[in-house]
Amino acid sequence: MSYPQDIQALFQGAHAEGMLSQAALQSLDVHDLGVAIQAGLGIEVDDVMSSEVVLVTVMPDDSSSIRYGSNAQAVRGGHNAVLDALAQCPQTGEILIHNRYLNGFVLYPYCFLDQAVRMTPQNYDPRLGTPLYDQSLVLLGTVLAKAQEFSDNGVPVRTITLLITDGADVSSRRATAKDVKAVVEDMLKVENHTIAAMGIDDGYQTDFRKVFREMGIRDEWILTPGQGEQEIRQAFQLFSQSAVQVSQSASNLSGF
Repeated sequence: MSYPQDIQALFQGAHAEGMLSQAALQSLDVHDLGVAIQAGLGIEVDDVMSSEVVLVTVMPDDSSSIRYGSNAQAVRGGHNAVLDALAQCPQTGEILIHNRYLNGFVLYPYCFLDQAVRMTPQNYDPRLGTPLYDQSLVLLGTVLAKAQEFSDNGVPVRTITLLITDGADVSSRRATAKDVKAVVEDMLKVENHTIAAMGIDDGYQTDFRKVFREMGIRDEWILTPGQGEQEIRQAFQLFSQSAVQVSQSASNLSGF
């Protein structure tokens, strides 16, 4: 059986269990997304010995405007600070983390924290476009598929995901905000998923709250730092704190 068919079976299972609507299932068209989703799945379920699992997933923006805005180091540092914060948790053995850049490059698939790759100028040089809707679907599809893998094996799973952009979508070719919203809303109904978004000021007065609301992100999980390393780092710190709470079985998160 090919990997896309495996992923299709995971999504069909989620649909059969009432966790994924028909609209979301159609948005997650495996013929288009299966190979990209597979690239992020990483570690095999059988290699994780924990009785429960937390999936932490981040999508740093690697568009050229990050570089033009002199925000590349802030994004690199913010991601690395998330790794450092999670490494201090007593529950590190339960945490799996995955980093896929906004333009689809997988820095590392789901892995244990000590296997995660730190972002550096060598592996993160933002110079591409902003396919926000297309890649948000791939990322959320990866979260869903991995969560369903663990669920199918009787392992309780919680997830927390961070989408990062410094601009509105200008490069997507197949997905719309409505497609993303269908998936986000289904995930949030299950209540073991937390989906956050960070809109870094691009100097063009982009209304990030509007952008993310149209994608189904709840207002309390939207971060809107301005430009500058300190504000961006603080936004990553808020996400880190929430990720730590999720890893400590906090099921009553109320936002940032």
